[in-house]
Amino acid sequence: MTTPNHIHSDGFTSGYDNGKPDRLEADPGKNQPRGIIFDCDGTLADTMPLHWRAWQVVAARHRFQLPEERFYALGGVPSKDILKMLRTEQGLAFDHLAVALEKEAEYRPLIAQVEPINTVVGVARQNYGKVPLAVASGGTRKIIEQVLAHLDIIKLFNAIVSCEDVLHQKPAPDIFLEAARRIGVSPQFCRAYEDTDLGMQAIRAAGMEAVDVRELR
Repeated sequence: MTTPNHIHSDGFTSGYDNGKPDRLEADPGKNQPRGIIFDCDGTLADTMPLHWRAWQVVAARHRFQLPEERFYALGGVPSKDILKMLRTEQGLAFDHLAVALEKEAEYRPLIAQVEPINTVVGVARQNYGKVPLAVASGGTRKIIEQVLAHLDIIKLFNAIVSCEDVLHQKPAPDIFLEAARRIGVSPQFCRAYEDTDLGMQAIRAAGMEAVDVRELR
């Protein structure tokens, strides 16, 4: 059992007990979020070209088609879900869970090459200690944490929510709602940053202010 504002075993703080927020922020007024949530891939970290390289390897190995344009359009969707969809569409018989692990294995050595997206990382640094911050990513927790640690920004975030933590993935709002719950801020008082259309849909469905980082570069 956790207690309010204690550090959990995963190293992140929480403002709730037994999975329930112990305090929800009062209305802060316009344009003053009480919590900020960030996607990871393509938002905090310039990982998408590296993910694409890993996808090309497993696509050639298992003989499925994933055009680059579609890959980017599916940003935020977990690899296992993309693979399950492609398998059905293309009438293939591979194990989508096993191939997702292969894709992760191809990507992991590339993490050392990941660069920060400085404009967005700057927002996180500027707000660190002022409002609670969270990451809401369609990646796996292990990979997200490795990327954030490589960029030396993991300490900025009070919570990390991965694809393993919710049933319904982007464009469903679940991952952003869970991030808001973990930092103890009502969704309507949160601002969230994303780099894909699916992610922007998820933020808006959660009732949060949405910032498209593609417009910040």
